[in-house]
Formats: sequence, C-alpha cells, structure tokens
Amino acid sequence: MLNIKLVSWSLGLFAAFSFVLCVVYGLIAPASLHMAPFLEMVLPGFRWLTLPGFLLGLVETFLYGVYAGMAYCAIYNLLRRYCVAPR
Repeated sequence: MLNIKLVSWSLGLFAAFSFVLCVVYGLIAPASLHMAPFLEMVLPGFRWLTLPGFLLGLVETFLYGVYAGMAYCAIYNLLRRYCVAPR
C-alpha cells in the first residue's frame, strides 16, 4: 500500500520545483521559447513576471501535484486491495 501523505507531498513538491524551473527557463530563453502562454492558460490568475502571479502559480502547481498524488494513491491502493491475490 502506498502512503497517500508521502506520495502527495512528493508530487506537490516535484510540481512546484518544475514550475520554478519553467520560470527560470523563461527568464533565460528567447521569448519565442517561453512557456508563459501555456502557464497562463492552465494556471488561473497567473501572470508572467509578477510576484503575485509567480506565488499564485507556485501554490497552484503544488496543489495540482498534491491532487495527482492523492488520486494516484487512492486508485493504486484500491486496485492493489481488490486485484492482487493475497499471499
């Protein structure tokens, strides 16, 4: 069985770290290669290169990661309980 708290925190932190990498990449890459339009589409309220937008995007990506971890653990644990033969 997977620990839902551990997996959720892990995916939340991974998503937040990935968001920070995307923003840093956007700061050093040419404008034609930015992820800004995509981030503004998928993160409600996110605006490129504003502190409130960055903080909101960071929180939103963390929460998306937590949601993914919770959903994954619930499905995995359910399938493990009912589909794997007991030993």
